Amino acid sequence: MNIDNKFMAIAIDLAKSSEGMTNPNPLVGAVVVRLGRIVGRGYHKKCGLPHAEVNAIKSAGAKAKGATLYVTLEPCDHYGRTPPCTDAIIKSGIKRVVIGMRDPNPITDGRGIKKLRKHGIAIRLGVLKNEAAAINKPFIKFVTRKMPLVRVKLAESIDGKIATKSGDSKWISSDESRRRVQILRSRVDAVMVGVNTVLKDDPSLLCKIPGLKQPFRVIVDSQLKVSLSAKIFTTSDKHSVILATTKSASFKKAEQFAKNGISVLFCKARSGRVDLKDLLKKLAWLNIIDILVEGGGELTAGLIESRLVDQLIFFISPKIIGGRDAKTSVEGEGVNKVKDAIQLKNVTVKMCGDDILVEAEPK
Repeated sequence: MNIDNKFMAIAIDLAKSSEGMTNPNPLVGAVVVRLGRIVGRGYHKKCGLPHAEVNAIKSAGAKAKGATLYVTLEPCDHYGRTPPCTDAIIKSGIKRVVIGMRDPNPITDGRGIKKLRKHGIAIRLGVLKNEAAAINKPFIKFVTRKMPLVRVKLAESIDGKIATKSGDSKWISSDESRRRVQILRSRVDAVMVGVNTVLKDDPSLLCKIPGLKQPFRVIVDSQLKVSLSAKIFTTSDKHSVILATTKSASFKKAEQFAKNGISVLFCKARSGRVDLKDLLKKLAWLNIIDILVEGGGELTAGLIESRLVDQLIFFISPKIIGGRDAKTSVEGEGVNKVKDAIQLKNVTVKMCGDDILVEAEPK
């Protein structure tokens, strides 16, 4: 590994320290290197707080003068909640900046690099570019397409069942798999389910690991069938629940939810149901840019069939449930011919406790 790759890899690891905390901002890590030694480290901890470059330069102090800055994303050159990072870099006396990837946000996109070069700072762009992009998939999709990243989590038996014929589903996956899901909940902006999941399982959808961030909770309910007495409304902050519905739902019931501090989001209808693409756009307007979908089979099928899924996460338990009436993980209409099946790419397979964890992306 060459020297630039080595220090960029460290900066990427630093960026991951605040996974799930910076949205809608990107994850960014930075290190200041002088004479082959790291003299400053920093990462962006939370939206509204100083950026990675500023933290690394502050950590380095006077040693930043004449040094090289390694940063995973192009430094910003605009005033937002914090001043431009380019100004801090120029003021510090740093002479070289190595950048993982160009910022796809139109507000920055190339401006930061241009300004640094104008002030005589040497630039190297694209070091570990793919690795730098991989940690910021939600941010990249948000700033380029104004849509959140959609991850679908499925816990199923090896024969594809998510419950028995009587509806029992506790627990199909292992303790370790369920803990991993709790961590996932803390790292996304919102957990989304269909109304049938709420009616059948009455989940709280909270992260149950103390001290970790709680996500927004989104219920897709085109007719507002859910009851105010559901556990999701009686646990934690009601304001963290969003009910996605349509204009065909009872306005009186929508008003009742709103009076109880629950956000009701009216979406376009498609075939009598919430138009999922419209819903995702509206959630992006609320700066919700990373979503974990946890069921049920109809919502999952709707998202997959509409080509709205970015990542599939299968926890496959080594159990056979059977039963023609037992629920499967993906329902909907399905395809008529195998040749029309949705193909997957970038498939990884590993063990998670006793379960098989498969992660993939639709082609």
